Amino acid sequence: MQDLGQNRIEETLQALEELGISGELVRHPAVFTIEEMERLGIALRGEVVKNLFLRDDKGRRHFLVLLPHDKAADLAALRTLLSSSKLSFASPERLMKHLGLTPGSVTVLGLLHEGAAPVEVLVDEELMTRPLLGVHPCDNTATLWITPQQLSLFLSSRGNAVTFAAI
Repeated sequence: MQDLGQNRIEETLQALEELGISGELVRHPAVFTIEEMERLGIALRGEVVKNLFLRDDKGRRHFLVLLPHDKAADLAALRTLLSSSKLSFASPERLMKHLGLTPGSVTVLGLLHEGAAPVEVLVDEELMTRPLLGVHPCDNTATLWITPQQLSLFLSSRGNAVTFAAI
């Protein structure tokens, strides 16, 4: 019997395949931080994408911010870029509701979740200059390596508001 994580990975890969997106899947022990990925050598293949799931102060707007792994996020600057009220990290409950994910597994591929439609996406344009991007396939026991072009294709298939900007 497959475990839940394995099922999530297979479902995610199937959904991507239907979009014509494939990549190199690397399985590894569960990781919860970029630092853990670096210690395991996962980050040596390309640019691991750092994902932040944020909400505005009223909880009406939710944002998924994608950054290079080594870039710090300035929430005040992001607030301006997103034309938002004060930003904070969304709760695990909101993460599950909107992206179907748990802390440590946040990924752009969570946009496949049925509750993801209202989530606004902000992508650091620096990511689009990298040859390979590492994203979790909705489970933190694997990393999927895709190209920036594949990321763009995926984002355009979802219907979410997407902004590319220098962060």
